[in-house]
Amino acid sequence: MHPSEASPRTPEGVVARAAEAASLPELDARIADCFACPRLVDWRTDVAAAKRASFRDQDYWGRPVPGYGPGDAAIAILGLAPAAHGGNRTGRIFTGDRSGDVLFAAMHRAGLASQPTSVSADDGLTLRHTRIFAAVRCAPPDNKPTPGERDTCAPWFRRELELIRPTLKVVVTLGAFAWASWWPAMKLTYEVSPPVPRPKFGHGAEVHLPGVPPVLGCFHVSQQNTFTGRLTPAMLDEVFTRAKVLAGLA
Repeated sequence: MHPSEASPRTPEGVVARAAEAASLPELDARIADCFACPRLVDWRTDVAAAKRASFRDQDYWGRPVPGYGPGDAAIAILGLAPAAHGGNRTGRIFTGDRSGDVLFAAMHRAGLASQPTSVSADDGLTLRHTRIFAAVRCAPPDNKPTPGERDTCAPWFRRELELIRPTLKVVVTLGAFAWASWWPAMKLTYEVSPPVPRPKFGHGAEVHLPGVPPVLGCFHVSQQNTFTGRLTPAMLDEVFTRAKVLAGLA
């Protein structure tokens, strides 16, 4: 079967459809049309139908959420998955929730975002030198994708990484899940094996390997980190300052 005829409802179809995408816009469209993980499809659909009371007058996106940012990005920011009432509602990664409020405020301070807020897909936000995407593209129950769902979604991540590879200089991983997802994608894209044992995640962790963009660890911008002070604005600023230096932007 030709890849263009592959089903968006099977893991094998995801592999074929991701590999065939020749550009980021094509990849984004294919991601948004993915139905390969039944549990995630049911969850994203149910959330979009039930809605949160404060958003009851809005139409939810209720589909996988593509990456966002220029195709010639020097910095990649890798997250876990869209939020049920954030990206799953608005259709743009880290948009419309508290995590996005913290992330984009920091990016704006670093000169990587045109404005400090991200409330809707049509709010005028543009990113500079930076592409944001997630290891899993559908909102998962309790923000916890299964290993199988992560693996089924991985071809989308790998293909996005391949498409931005020519300009990519540094990767920022938000949280331990994103950090762990980086290594298999890196191995397949750059044909470089990760160290054994794999480097331990931590805020400010930094790994350099020959022929591969440096990877930086950053605590996730979730409320459980930002509300408790585990992750502060100053800590985020330090990560983005370091990312800009490694990307040759500072």
